[in-house]
Amino acid sequence: MPREFHRSRRIEEQIQRLLAELLRREVKDPRVGSVTITAVEVSRDLSHAKVHFLPFGPARPTEEVGEALRSAAGFLRAHLRKHLKLRQVPELNFVLDETIDKAARLSSLISAAVASDVARHRDELSDEPPAADDSPATGEPPS
Repeated sequence: MPREFHRSRRIEEQIQRLLAELLRREVKDPRVGSVTITAVEVSRDLSHAKVHFLPFGPARPTEEVGEALRSAAGFLRAHLRKHLKLRQVPELNFVLDETIDKAARLSSLISAAVASDVARHRDELSDEPPAADDSPATGEPPS
């Protein structure tokens, strides 16, 4: 495995921690509100970082929160420059994290498929005639 993979992973984790702290303490834009940074993906050359975020609650529309984060990107990048020991601090690109919505959608599809399968299995069992008993209780051979 290349060495840079481990380094980029450490940088991603450090950027995620720093951004969460900066958003909580330094960003004063009320449109941001409560935001969770769920993941950070850094390009191989460390010039770009895709920052996945998830706003808490329905307090603000996600588009508004995303716009506020994009407008604060320069401010956040300047603070990252102070805290990170990197020659080049990546450009920040904020993206709404849709994994929870996708997981909920998949879960509902799986539940619907299971319910459909159970209903079909129940219908198949009720449509079958009762099984004939090969050994009658009288002891006579079947005719």
